[in-house]
Amino acid sequence: MKLFKFFGSVNKEMKLVVWPTFKENRRDTWTVIATSLMYAIFFALVDWGLVALLQTFVMGK
Repeated sequence: MKLFKFFGSVNKEMKLVVWPTFKENRRDTWTVIATSLMYAIFFALVDWGLVALLQTFVMGK
C-alpha cells in the first residue's frame, strides 16, 4: 500500500505550503504580462529591422 503512504505524505506537504495572497498573485500576473509584452515588442522591432536590412542590402529595394 505504498500508494496510500505516498498520498498521505503529499497531504502533509500540501499543509506546509504557503500559498500567495490575492494581492501577490495579481502583482505576479501583471509582471508576467508586462514582461511578455516587452519581449514581444522587442522581438517585433528586431524582426522589422532585420527585414528592412535584408530588403535593402540583399534585394536592393
